[in-house]
Amino acid sequence: MKSDGNYFIGIDIGTSSTKGLALSSQGVALQVEQVHYGIYQPSPDHSEQDPEQMVAAVLQCIKAIVARQGVPAAIAFSNAMHSIMATDKDGKPITPMLIWADNRSLPMAARLKNTPEGRDIYTQTGTPIHPMSPLCKIAWWRGSEPAMFARAAYFVGIKEYVLHRLLGRFYIDDATASATGMYNIHTHAWSPEALAVAGIQESQLARVVRSVDILQGLEPAVAKELGLPALIPLVAGGSDGCLAQLGSDAMDEGHATLTIGTSGAVRMTTHRPLIDAQQRLFTYILKDQYVSGGAINNGGVVLQWYAKQFMPNTPFTTALEQALALPPGAEGLLCLPYLMGERAPVWDSLARGAFVGIQPGHTPAHFLRALMEGMAYDLLEVTMALQETVGPVKKISVSGGFTASPAWIQLLADIFQLPMHLQQQSDASTLGAIWLAMEAVGQPRPHNATTDADKVFAPNAALAAVYGQYFGLYRQLYGNLKKVFEGLHTLQAAPASATDAVNTAATSKENNNTHPRAVQ
Repeated sequence: MKSDGNYFIGIDIGTSSTKGLALSSQGVALQVEQVHYGIYQPSPDHSEQDPEQMVAAVLQCIKAIVARQGVPAAIAFSNAMHSIMATDKDGKPITPMLIWADNRSLPMAARLKNTPEGRDIYTQTGTPIHPMSPLCKIAWWRGSEPAMFARAAYFVGIKEYVLHRLLGRFYIDDATASATGMYNIHTHAWSPEALAVAGIQESQLARVVRSVDILQGLEPAVAKELGLPALIPLVAGGSDGCLAQLGSDAMDEGHATLTIGTSGAVRMTTHRPLIDAQQRLFTYILKDQYVSGGAINNGGVVLQWYAKQFMPNTPFTTALEQALALPPGAEGLLCLPYLMGERAPVWDSLARGAFVGIQPGHTPAHFLRALMEGMAYDLLEVTMALQETVGPVKKISVSGGFTASPAWIQLLADIFQLPMHLQQQSDASTLGAIWLAMEAVGQPRPHNATTDADKVFAPNAALAAVYGQYFGLYRQLYGNLKKVFEGLHTLQAAPASATDAVNTAATSKENNNTHPRAVQ
């Protein structure tokens, strides 16, 4: 049945897929669409995506929903943070889309981070100096690809590119802008100091708008393809992390959100831009408030990697069940889960994964459980930093793909020794985008929008001591292994030299065997 104008669409442009949610004005989910796409990693430091695939996924989700539900009242957007690409003057890509996991700007980030200039930029922008940030990626391009850099007319992220395809103009919402490392969260303007480091002009970036601003004027061909009027309200929306806070109804003091999807994060809302003196946390804009927190690189993507490599004949859900059935501590096995480097709390792209305490009795399920516990310890460290900077955590709401496993949520409750609240609703980021769409067009938010009451996972107090002891040991791992990781990176960064040495040795041996009398 058509519901023209009586529902809203939220589009979440994520790292591994784009999701579309149709929600009625009464808060009833009408339709969900999801289109997956890949990440290209031709070498360990590369993480790229094809922006055309992502645009096609957005169009496919909108088109499928409109075909069944009719014309919506508005469409709003959520997006993964920290993506960046270069385009020519016509807005056509001249680079792939570099995502948060791309580490090629590591040398540039390392040079800048602990300088007075780097600390000043962090204080202004609330974004840690790290290879994830568009600031560092653009500055790296400037030095490593000068011909491309000189040709680039614009530097934009995935949402800006999608909006350009829809409207013919580049826009960026202030929440997403505040995650670029180039936007001053105190003055709500691009930072001249950060732009100088990047080597670009403000005119090379998208126009900044508010999260609730309405953008109109669909390109005629796009309007026809989607079955939408040209003046359909498109609401700028925000970044996925900030909107997860809004969609989880976690805008009150002391209410944290914990998300595990491809990556993971813990966040809290504040009324002023608080800056962590140790540079462990980010602070981003969300309307008239701020969201502080820390994101980890190694979420579900690491578990998927492990299951594929070491438990290939076991369905993923079964592998999780086997791991979660084991006792706390994985029977003496600890894991530092930094396979993709790490953002919060260490912000070290050279960090790597490690298993410590391996014994003959450990099975693949033990290693998987140790990975899950390591992720939880990592998120607990972020939460501790949040409590030091923002204030006490009174409640944690959980969201993301991991919530399909009650035992996994319970694991977090037991390690944190705090209740975990699972809201019975759709993806929090997508829902947050819809709340912005409703606000933008003056539609009151429905009271029953989150449907059922939270399901609460209470911690098992009997496990506090054992997890506390393992956590204490876990916190020693990174510091003890940091120099080892740096040494491994140095060796890995010079493969040609190592190969030359092997070839030289082989040639020498061959010569000695061929001409034994030549050696006296």
